[in-house]
Amino acid sequence: MSEERRPPPHDLQVLGLAWLAGLPGSVAALVLVWLGDFSSKVQWTLTSLVVGTFLGVGLLVRERVMRPLHAVANLLAALREGDYSVRGRGARAGDALGEVLLEVNALGDTLREQRLGVLEAGALLEQVMEEIDVGVLAFDVAGTLRLVNRAGERLLGASRSQLVGKGAGALGLTDLLEGDVPRRLTRSFAEEGGPYELRRGSFRQGGLPHQLVVLADLRLALREQEREAWQRLVRVLSHEINNSLAPIGSIAEALRDTLLMAPRPSDWEEDAKSGLGIVARRSQSLARFMSAYASLARLPPPTPGAVEVDAWVRRVAALEKRRKVGVRVGPGLVLRGDVDQLEQLLINLVRNAVDAVLSAPEAAGDVWVSWAVLSPGAVEVWVEDEGPGMTDTGNLFVPFFTTKPQGSGIGLALSRQIAEAHGGSLRLENRPEGKGCRARLKLPQGA
Repeated sequence: MSEERRPPPHDLQVLGLAWLAGLPGSVAALVLVWLGDFSSKVQWTLTSLVVGTFLGVGLLVRERVMRPLHAVANLLAALREGDYSVRGRGARAGDALGEVLLEVNALGDTLREQRLGVLEAGALLEQVMEEIDVGVLAFDVAGTLRLVNRAGERLLGASRSQLVGKGAGALGLTDLLEGDVPRRLTRSFAEEGGPYELRRGSFRQGGLPHQLVVLADLRLALREQEREAWQRLVRVLSHEINNSLAPIGSIAEALRDTLLMAPRPSDWEEDAKSGLGIVARRSQSLARFMSAYASLARLPPPTPGAVEVDAWVRRVAALEKRRKVGVRVGPGLVLRGDVDQLEQLLINLVRNAVDAVLSAPEAAGDVWVSWAVLSPGAVEVWVEDEGPGMTDTGNLFVPFFTTKPQGSGIGLALSRQIAEAHGGSLRLENRPEGKGCRARLKLPQGA
């Protein structure tokens, strides 16, 4: 099978076309020279002149066409090699070749600006990676470490030159490339710290896949949260204990002064009974507070079981005797969860809704519970009331914060804790359709 015939080079095509265009005129001139009444010397002289002109013009046309093309090729080669400083001369509008050079020069300017932008972005990213206090590691498809930032060097206890190019197995980091993410790690590294949060992602460099591993030390964040939690706890305990101890101390001081008086007032026994009663009530109140706090702090993990939503809602609605609680039937659903904890959660929400309605001036609003499937695998239960609504939402879930005279302040905090233990969420909002409040409990069907 013969090879496909390749066309001649472009310069030979141009040369051939130029000679072809001049061939008729040259042949006609030679015929006139040799058929005319000229001496032999004149004929050869004119023949040399015609042939020389014919050949020279063709070569000149070839040169005039090929030289700009070579110049453009050199410009594009320079741009391909990353040299954006070269420029084509003679670039001007209104000329075919000049416009080509204008476009090549504009392309060079664009590529130069883009390259500067990439370099600046790369330098910024590198600086950010070096300054952040999070370990960043990059592994190629073979598990070889290709990139590590300054925090990663401190974490692994070695310099970049000692780490880059080694495999994850040799560095003892194989577990970072396996398992689910994000997750918490309790393992130790060269730098004392932890626990760590592990995140992992993928990217491509040079057309090859790489894995990016990010290790964040949670120690400082957890300590700050722990400190804030202790501060809140101390403030709450101090407030409640002082509220009880202050009147107890004042009454005890007054009773002591009364007993030391001689003679005692005639009604001192009545004052003593009244004061001791106040001391007893405040002691009981303090005991209830400490019991409520203990119940909030010792919530056990849920024991999963089948929970039929319709039966669950109807049981809780029937427990409320102060106001009839309506049930707007939704789809038949079965959840996986701790039925006792979920009942306690819903009891708190229903009780709050009834309290809100009864606290309104007319106390004529309704309370109802409904549910629906809003997204695949998740059910949302609504407890709605036609009470006065909420004015301050900032402290709704703060433990022991309450606006009720006899409230403990743990109902909503405990309810949200139960919802989150089941992988769900609890949110309160004012009803957009009218007055009142809506509690939105979202739970996964597979909780």
